[in-house]
Amino acid sequence: MSSLSRELVLLILQFLEEEKFKDTVHKLEQESGFYFNMKYFEEKALAGEWDEVEKYLSGFTKVDDNRYSMKIFFEIRKQKYLEALDRRNKPRAVEILVNDLKSFSTFNEDLYKELTHLLTLENFRENEQLSKYADTKSARNIMLLELKKLIEANPLFRDKLILPSLRASRLRTLVNQSLNWQHQLCKNPRPNPDIKTLFTDHTCSPPNGAHAPTPVTLPISAGARPSFFAPLGAHGGPFTPAPPAANVNALAGWMVNANLSTSAQSSVVAASSFSGHPNQGSILKHSRTPNTLGMMDYQNNDHDHLMKRLRTAHSVDEVTNPAPPQQVSWSLDELPRTVVCTLHQGSTVTSMDFNPSLHSVLAVGCANGEISLWEVGLREKLISKPFKIWNISACPALFQAAIVKDSSISVNRVSWSPDGNFIGVAFTKHLIHLYTYQAPNDLQQRLEIDAHVGSVNDLVFSYPNKQLCIVTCGDDKLIKVWDLNGQKLFNFEGHGAPVYSVCPHQKEKIQFIFSTAVDGKIKAWLYDNIGSRVDYDAPGQWCTTMLYSADGNRLFSCGTSKDGDSFLVEWNESEGAIKRTYSGFRKQSAGIVQFDTTKNRFLAAGEDNQIKFWDVDNTNVLTSTDAEGGLPSLPHLRFNKEGNLLAVTASGGGLKVLANADGIKFLRTIEARSYEGPKAPIETKNGFDSMARSTEKKRSFDDVSDRSRAWELAEIVDPVQCRMVTVPDSMGPLNKVARLLYTNSGAGLLALGSKGFQRLWKWSRNELNPTGKATASVVPQHWQPNNGLLMNNDVRDNSEAAVPCIALSKNDSYVMSSCGGKISLFNMMTFKIMTTFMRPPPCSTFLAFHPQDNNIIAIGMEDSTIHINNVRVDEVKSKLKGHQKHITGLAFSTQLNTLVSSGADAQLFFWSIDSWDKKKSLSIPMPAGKAPVGDTRVQFHIDQVKLLVSHETQLAIYDASKMELIRQWVPQDGFSGSISSATYSCNSQLVYAAFTDGNIGVFDADSLRLRCRIASSAYLHQTSSNSQNVYPVVVTAHPQEPNQFAVGLSDGSIKVIEPTESEGRWGIKEPVDNGRTASPSITNNPTPEQLQR
Repeated sequence: MSSLSRELVLLILQFLEEEKFKDTVHKLEQESGFYFNMKYFEEKALAGEWDEVEKYLSGFTKVDDNRYSMKIFFEIRKQKYLEALDRRNKPRAVEILVNDLKSFSTFNEDLYKELTHLLTLENFRENEQLSKYADTKSARNIMLLELKKLIEANPLFRDKLILPSLRASRLRTLVNQSLNWQHQLCKNPRPNPDIKTLFTDHTCSPPNGAHAPTPVTLPISAGARPSFFAPLGAHGGPFTPAPPAANVNALAGWMVNANLSTSAQSSVVAASSFSGHPNQGSILKHSRTPNTLGMMDYQNNDHDHLMKRLRTAHSVDEVTNPAPPQQVSWSLDELPRTVVCTLHQGSTVTSMDFNPSLHSVLAVGCANGEISLWEVGLREKLISKPFKIWNISACPALFQAAIVKDSSISVNRVSWSPDGNFIGVAFTKHLIHLYTYQAPNDLQQRLEIDAHVGSVNDLVFSYPNKQLCIVTCGDDKLIKVWDLNGQKLFNFEGHGAPVYSVCPHQKEKIQFIFSTAVDGKIKAWLYDNIGSRVDYDAPGQWCTTMLYSADGNRLFSCGTSKDGDSFLVEWNESEGAIKRTYSGFRKQSAGIVQFDTTKNRFLAAGEDNQIKFWDVDNTNVLTSTDAEGGLPSLPHLRFNKEGNLLAVTASGGGLKVLANADGIKFLRTIEARSYEGPKAPIETKNGFDSMARSTEKKRSFDDVSDRSRAWELAEIVDPVQCRMVTVPDSMGPLNKVARLLYTNSGAGLLALGSKGFQRLWKWSRNELNPTGKATASVVPQHWQPNNGLLMNNDVRDNSEAAVPCIALSKNDSYVMSSCGGKISLFNMMTFKIMTTFMRPPPCSTFLAFHPQDNNIIAIGMEDSTIHINNVRVDEVKSKLKGHQKHITGLAFSTQLNTLVSSGADAQLFFWSIDSWDKKKSLSIPMPAGKAPVGDTRVQFHIDQVKLLVSHETQLAIYDASKMELIRQWVPQDGFSGSISSATYSCNSQLVYAAFTDGNIGVFDADSLRLRCRIASSAYLHQTSSNSQNVYPVVVTAHPQEPNQFAVGLSDGSIKVIEPTESEGRWGIKEPVDNGRTASPSITNNPTPEQLQR
């Protein structure tokens, strides 16, 4: 259904709502699937009308559409099942279990068995996980909170949760305008027309004399409210003629002024699979002038036909010409200039394109032939496809020979189809690939074409005759048009040099393609195989790209000459001449400038290591930004369709995303909605309250700031300057906190003591804490199962020398720990020991679950080896050797297929996950006079590339893809103690570091600039003499709240700390005064002399 038809349905919905046709409104919402009425959905859910709830949902999604939809239906059916049990209606419960919940057993059989087991209980609240289930009303409210988050996060509901802002009675107003228009066309308009029906067009019977036309107002029915339906006069008086329309025969204008090429004069019309416009010949030969109604007069017999067509008023789908643009105010704040995130692709980015429907999904093509999809709102790479020839045997011998001679291949262009369902990729050798995009992680191979001899320089989609096609061009001087089955429809010849770019477009019903070649020639082609209609020279006469504004009314081009001079111009289509040339480029660019346009208002180009912006109506540079540095000399850039995000390539195989205020708000909305639902099994978390969602990679854009302004150091010295809660029943001085973790759900804290005892605290969901997540505003409860078991590890006699270690599974179901003895695997719900393994010696000193398989565990050992163990079969798959002292840290990167290990020998080792071979080893640079010893910890940034390394002497950031140091910080400026622990915040925007002098530092993760210092006086009671010797031993960050962390202290106590609610974040942003800059606390690739400070 077209966009206009969709809008018509929305207008009908407004009309039905105003007329109080309530049942019909919701029926149309469901059947059309255009607007999901959350209020109606909530009403039905709270009333327990489950059949209606599912029926309404079915208009928008099915249970197996995606993981969000699956979770929505599961929560509804689970609630229905629990309510039947609560009513003691077991026959009904059995019916729901068999008919509604059975389908989920294929994803998680254990969960289904637990649900079935509830039938055997007198009261399902006897189940430990459901012990807090209250009454039906509160349970439905809790369920609705979860369902709203799922619906808002579900891509199938995007753009369907909010109705467009409409004036009251918009449909009736449009009818009035239509009647008034019809009255204007009457040959003898009567002064007071009598409108009796809408079923036929209005006409006036001939009167005795002519009268001036008067506005027509639709009569108001008896049941209608007059105040709702103002006459047309209330909206501006009688229907006024439209201003003269823009010259829609722009291409014809170019043709009149251009010299027809010899190929065009001599070519014979070839058979075409598309039927052309019936009046295409006359359109090309005759200029058109606007008549008094603003329509185009064809100056031939078609004029009468056109006027008849106006009178017969065909369907709204025939309306193709946009309304004349209105003058709107704008400001620089509309430009996306704030850097919100940096994404590490790993290879030089050569092309980018945002999905036209999912405005935060970015397709990226690379110099190594790889393509990737990024969800910018999550800073997450959804999928990556390395270059691969899908069917080498189908490729011609010429291509096979070229690949054998040189196997390197790059992406020249990655492009979305207009509906966002396909991705086309053009490569530097012969090939194009077409993918079908069905879901965030689902990119299916559809088509591989040997399209051109040599490089395929551009690929775009077009809609000739409403058939989606692919247009390509290449080094073989040809432009080709393909259908989605790989059939070549057109082959345009005429360029005398390799074709650099193509730009398909449509004016009225004339469909054509502009093309540019590396000799600077611009040509235009109709879909008729007759030949080029235009032959012009582009400014610079080399590589040029052409783009239309979003409304299709303005044409721009940008290119660079062989001498390095760049040109950005707007064309006068009707004359084929340059309308204006934009200034601001430097001389002698060492490459080709790339550009983009957005909002019918702005142009942007990448040049001189920055992004330059222009107002389309002003030739001078409007503003520019260097995106906080790190841009190449000629960065590529791409706006999303809304113009609120701008992606730009960065040096070192990365890219940056910039946003305006609306873009930041949009990304925060994605962040607030997002979490990773189950990809296969439905896992339990806190009972049946969830199909477990992993929040390990939850992102936040709260820390987005204008970094052209310095962060002034915030000093927190008093308890009133932050929020803090002390965890009750802490470990105590005899079982000091050695390791501290948040549960992945964010609702609990897990501590491992030096004596091998583990304790778990949970926050309850209540009025004070409606989310049930960890918070410094509410005291958590020490939690134990009803069976009274404790989580105690096997401990050796000389436990003082033992190194406690712990790892938690992603779904919070299991925790693995050790303290000098065997490794124990505990069930987090029952505290039962599921298994033990790895009896010492040697002892384990660090544990890490494999990120893609919970059965595989990396175990750092006391003897400096690393064991890769399969817990399911109790088998050591591999043993890694290289360190000189015991292992102190392990971190996996699935992005790089790398395991990084650190040891007490102050060394880092990089291991291949595929083969477990060593890639490289590094010694961390030590301050002068300091021996290379001491515990070294490692943790990956959420981009899975940057690596945080902490040692008692320093914090450091490494680029794990290059295995090299990029930034380092050493204690200074008020920190007298060494570093005891450090960790990234959940969004990797901050680094929390604990010091043995009692201080806690909050650092900017990118620059390692100290942002906030929290003194021990802010979180310790200064009443005892021992408080002077207490310091944080370990720090851990909340998995969802970037500004919350917890510390385990040397006296065995545990504190949860957050900023005050008024501040909301750590550090106070203030402008730099009088040119003063904060003294930097970082060094880039520091020298040994710098480390001596």
